[in-house]
Amino acid sequence: MPRAMSIAQHLEEVRQRIAKAAHDASRDASSVKLLAVSKTFPASDVRAAFDAGQRAFGENYVQEGIAKIAELADLRGDIEWHFIGPLQSNKTKLVAEQFDWVHSIDRLKIAERLASQRPEGSRALNVCVQVNVSGEASKSGVEPEQAAALAHAVAALPGLRLRGLMAIPEPAGTLDAQRVPHARLRKLFDALRADGLDLDTLSMGMSADLEAAVLEGATMVRIGTAIFGARTYTH
Repeated sequence: MPRAMSIAQHLEEVRQRIAKAAHDASRDASSVKLLAVSKTFPASDVRAAFDAGQRAFGENYVQEGIAKIAELADLRGDIEWHFIGPLQSNKTKLVAEQFDWVHSIDRLKIAERLASQRPEGSRALNVCVQVNVSGEASKSGVEPEQAAALAHAVAALPGLRLRGLMAIPEPAGTLDAQRVPHARLRKLFDALRADGLDLDTLSMGMSADLEAAVLEGATMVRIGTAIFGARTYTH
């Protein structure tokens, strides 16, 4: 994506996409939160997005995210930092100490470590259970059939607040095809709520499929490329 347009302009375009999708779904646009995925982009880009009114940012890599949090320490009281990538056991302490949200809980061991390592006196760490709705072997996430057991176990842990479910569906070329896995996650979300879990977050939808996600009930969309541009990976 050319950088001729500013991050502020890209953000406004994404907000308009969310607003239109919400309108098409007969929803209020304010019911969909925008998470700007800043992985691989410098702290200066996060600051530019912040200056354009964005407050929630997602990071996939622990060390990179921690470095940005430190570099943007002057904004810490106003920024909400979300960890959205796969999380290894040896990295949970840093995430528990520094982030506000974790979207990628796919096994109880990770949740237990985050709960025990969340600093005393801190607010509960907001977490989502990641579900592998497309059944891809290369994707993280608990199998849909096992999601309920994991969600109930996570919800019982001190120091954590289970907010909902997250998924990264397999890419699909049409709107109707994109809606299928999002609908699957929403039905699971509804079933867990009916089973007594106090959930409010469906984290699904990215730059290419945010419309499908909003139509199927997403409350948070994770948008990177459409805001910051194409990524160059060095990890």
